[in-house]
Amino acid sequence: MNTQTEHTDLDALTFDNRFTHELPADPETGNHRRQVRDACYSRVNPTPVANPKRVAYSKEVAEFLDLTQETCESERFTQVFAGNHILEDMDPFAMCYGGHQFGNWAGQLGDGRAINLGEVVNKKGEHWTLQLKGAGPTPYSRTADGLAVLRSSVREFLCSEAMYRLGVPTTRALSLVTTGEPVMRDMLYDGNPKNEPGAVVCRVAPSFTRFGNFQIFAAQQKTDLLKQLVDYTIRTDFPHLGEPSKEVYLAWFGEICRKTALMIAHWMRVGFVHGVMNTDNMSILSLTIDYGPYGWLEDFDPNWTPNTTDAQGRRYRYGHQPQIAHWNLAQLANAIFPLIDDTEALQAALDVYPNAYEQHHQTMMMDKLGLNTFNPDTDNDLITNLFEALRVVETDMTLFYRNLADVDAESQTEKTNDELIEPLLDAYYAPDELTSEHKTQISTWIRNYIQRVKQEGTSNDARKSKMNQSNPKYVLRNYLAQLAIDKAEEGDN
Repeated sequence: MNTQTEHTDLDALTFDNRFTHELPADPETGNHRRQVRDACYSRVNPTPVANPKRVAYSKEVAEFLDLTQETCESERFTQVFAGNHILEDMDPFAMCYGGHQFGNWAGQLGDGRAINLGEVVNKKGEHWTLQLKGAGPTPYSRTADGLAVLRSSVREFLCSEAMYRLGVPTTRALSLVTTGEPVMRDMLYDGNPKNEPGAVVCRVAPSFTRFGNFQIFAAQQKTDLLKQLVDYTIRTDFPHLGEPSKEVYLAWFGEICRKTALMIAHWMRVGFVHGVMNTDNMSILSLTIDYGPYGWLEDFDPNWTPNTTDAQGRRYRYGHQPQIAHWNLAQLANAIFPLIDDTEALQAALDVYPNAYEQHHQTMMMDKLGLNTFNPDTDNDLITNLFEALRVVETDMTLFYRNLADVDAESQTEKTNDELIEPLLDAYYAPDELTSEHKTQISTWIRNYIQRVKQEGTSNDARKSKMNQSNPKYVLRNYLAQLAIDKAEEGDN
């Protein structure tokens, strides 16, 4: 089949490539590694692959891009989203940005294995940027090959869509395609690399702009380019704030702080641990971006991180994510300071974050517990004591909150400790190892919780419904992702 002439509704896509039309490009067009100056991006095409095969696509994402099922199952779709065929109005490019990695300034980073195909405008007038991850090297690839393997690509595809369904702000995933080419990777970082199947994911978001896009120009003391990028971002992604000015810059930064607080509160609600919260992995739209060595909290351990390279310092551990986001926002504040030149005003905007996070966290904890309003006289202690009870013995966070909805809060509390804990036993990895001391601590918390529920007069059914809306029944546990990876590697899609 000739994919050049096969007509699908891919041909009807409307592209409005504002980023490349309105911002300065790298004048050098060769695809070789280099330091890029005075540019927001470098034009670069994906590297063609030998034998692409479609593994999966998201019908929901396809629908808001106005793509039919027939199109998504066509050979042309596979060729386009493997990077083998560029549609007429696409304008592929890789972004230039810097970032702090593990707290240290790393200089130029950029899209090392991501290539933006262009911005689609759907029938509703919404802008969606299409980005291929794993489509070959770019000027920002440094020593890497710009490729991705099926293992990490399955994890990204599944987690993007799972997070969306759990109500967490996130980039989306349109498609997952294998390339038919091997990619050498050292999966265990033990010096024994091996070939794995190559793959490409098409990520979708209104924008993939990161904190690091602004940081690079601040580091280079390119205030004119910094202003150009900030003004562009406000006009395209934050138009409700009005025409750019010093006051609008402050309002813009304050909104980023508030939205980032909301995103992080959602991470904490569902037990998601990003693993690499570098500033180049922070979305200016406060979307979860770059699904690398992420993980989901199983045993409730605030010190847990899925990132083996962070095992010693645990900078990006679960319980530290709110503080890291605050630190990252401070780095963004430093970057945009030349446009505002008012330390107190910028600090006041940054101070929005901890208050916003605390409010979101309190609201979400009330939802997780099936309560309607936060009472500071009782609920701070209720939450603190809950976290302490979860830590006394290995407790599965997801199962605990789901099973807590089954506790009968309308009954008398004169039950024995064993009777109170019984609905929660599935959440303990070793229930036989619960000591009488453990049971006393947990059951004391349950009694206080039941008393708090009774104060609100909420029925068991209403409470359970509220809790189940907030507490996931399923999260993408590592073993579930691995089952999907194994199936995909066997060709079972």
